[in-house]
Amino acid sequence: MNHLNFKDTIAASPYIFTLGVAGDSGSGKTTFTQGVRDIFGSDLVATITLDDYHRLDREGRKREGLTALNPEANRIDRLEKDLVLLRSGVPIEKPVYNHTTGTFDPPVIFRPKKILILEGLHTLFTPALRKYLDFTLFVDPAREVKYDWKLRRDMAKRGYSEEAVMQEIAEREPEYERYILPQKEYADAIIGIGYSAYGKTLGTERNVYRVTLSQQRMKRTIENIDLSLDLYSILSCSERNFSLEFLTCQQDSQCMGQLIMDGELSEHVVNKLEHSIEEQTRVHPISIFRHRRYVTAGDLAQLILCWRIIHRRIFVEQQG
Repeated sequence: MNHLNFKDTIAASPYIFTLGVAGDSGSGKTTFTQGVRDIFGSDLVATITLDDYHRLDREGRKREGLTALNPEANRIDRLEKDLVLLRSGVPIEKPVYNHTTGTFDPPVIFRPKKILILEGLHTLFTPALRKYLDFTLFVDPAREVKYDWKLRRDMAKRGYSEEAVMQEIAEREPEYERYILPQKEYADAIIGIGYSAYGKTLGTERNVYRVTLSQQRMKRTIENIDLSLDLYSILSCSERNFSLEFLTCQQDSQCMGQLIMDGELSEHVVNKLEHSIEEQTRVHPISIFRHRRYVTAGDLAQLILCWRIIHRRIFVEQQG
């Protein structure tokens, strides 16, 4: 590889690379794509939140007895058409859903950038959507973790009472099982999140969770692309608990590898990993976790996902 920054190659390319992230409301979808935004910046990355494609506002859903998880409460057909246009580089008039008021704001003109991230409940729901996504991710926290996050988020940011949040959770669960969870089958990678084995309270105290990254075997590989962890740094530089485990598993009809991480790692380990990704992919600078003595298992999973996504984007360029 030469020393040209691959960001420049992406900026000059006509190709719109699409990343689709599905999962329940409040499951951490934005968190696990933040690394892509941090690495490539707002000049190259744009994000669409699928909540904007609700067919009904909050009162309308109550009136019709639907939750946002029901496909009937969403304009998935419009999203499919908009995605085709965006992949072609054509701007769209995008609807805007306001979570504070539960109503729709005026639509806005949305122009695609070189990396387009779609995040929402139904991102992988239809064959038409999946056809136009280059990389797919499903975020799947354990039920109790998800409920804890949703309770805190909806009370703090959306003004809901605890009673209202718990009622919504109870109403949503059957439709989550029916409409959202089955999308895992179509994901290139799945993020599972549970409470840390080193203490449940570490989640709220330092955002420490047990994170499982399940991935399909790479169907396409590029010469000299690899990812390595510095075992010496892990063993000698950390003063906090950390565990790393790899298992094979059967996810629906496919065999996947599971990387299970828990605890916190020294910044030295992640700094070396970031440098390795820079060297291997020609994308630089990669410095997501600046000025932090320790990073969590979730941070490490985010970085590995970034490497996998960059790898997929490089393959697209080489095939082109």
